[in-house]
Amino acid sequence: MKLNLYVLTPKRIIWDCEVKEIILSTNSGQIGVLPNHAPINTAVDMGPLRIRLLNDQWLTAVLWSGFARIVNNEIIILGNDAELGSDIDPEEAQQALEIAEANMSRAEGTKELVEAKLALRRARIRVEAVNWIPPSN
Repeated sequence: MKLNLYVLTPKRIIWDCEVKEIILSTNSGQIGVLPNHAPINTAVDMGPLRIRLLNDQWLTAVLWSGFARIVNNEIIILGNDAELGSDIDPEEAQQALEIAEANMSRAEGTKELVEAKLALRRARIRVEAVNWIPPSN
């Protein structure tokens, strides 16, 4: 069996294909979705989206929040923004993480602290996406 996956943002279609499985970050934790999953509507949290293709290859994308609807072997994810893991430069992501960590330690005041925490979280998610090692089949 397979799933039809659609990942859409206001700017573009990120994904439109058949897959075997996904692992999705939601506001209540990560969920795995296989064929014949129970119907669900859920908020999508900032985090990685793991996609297992029909050839068993795993790919990673990063979702920057949104909503997902899973019903009848169809997954529709409407995201605020997204990046494919293959589009993320590992060195740039690591450098952004180091900058975000330094900015976090220097943050003063509520606004600066909130912005620094968000930047640090985004940087960590991007680094996690490019460094993820898929499970062996």
